Amino acid sequence: MTSLYRLDAPAGAIAAAFGAEAGNDPWMGGYVAPGRPAPVIVSDGRGGARRYLRPKLWGVPPPPQGTQPVTTVRNLESPFWIGTLRHPELRCLVPATAFPAWSGAAGAKRQHWFSVSSRRIFAFAGIQRQIEDWPGFAIVTTDANRLVAHHRPGAMPVIIHAEDYGRWLSADWREAKALVSAFPSQLMTVGDTPP
Repeated sequence: MTSLYRLDAPAGAIAAAFGAEAGNDPWMGGYVAPGRPAPVIVSDGRGGARRYLRPKLWGVPPPPQGTQPVTTVRNLESPFWIGTLRHPELRCLVPATAFPAWSGAAGAKRQHWFSVSSRRIFAFAGIQRQIEDWPGFAIVTTDANRLVAHHRPGAMPVIIHAEDYGRWLSADWREAKALVSAFPSQLMTVGDTPP
């Protein structure tokens, strides 16, 4: 799974793409790395009808035995995540315009950037947690699809289809869990630079 992604759009354009209220989010576009702030889409907790753009830090506080923030959710049955996943108001959409993968032999690695063909701004499935003054989020991952695995086997972010944004933000966990799958390869593009 990547430890970087791009969100090359200002807050107003991101909010418009998701039918969300931008508020005073200062995001102007750029890359996101663990520990850095980025906007996410959250719902009002009442069926997901109202959406808001909120700045959060990429990474949630670690479990008691951990020392580093946790940036991805892979094991959906883990006691560390299941309580959060079962509460729709703690799920979020993580806007992105591209994410990278590296491939090739040591010393000759190349970076490839993946995006969604039909949407300039798309969304990863995410969760949010706030502990004291740490408003964090993590990205849900799954097995890589054929396109991503060709360049780097392993995991990829769960990309939510636009028509399922509301389900991720408001459905009960059994229904939302069905959205955790690899995005179809044929609906994605890959290039040597971000789109």
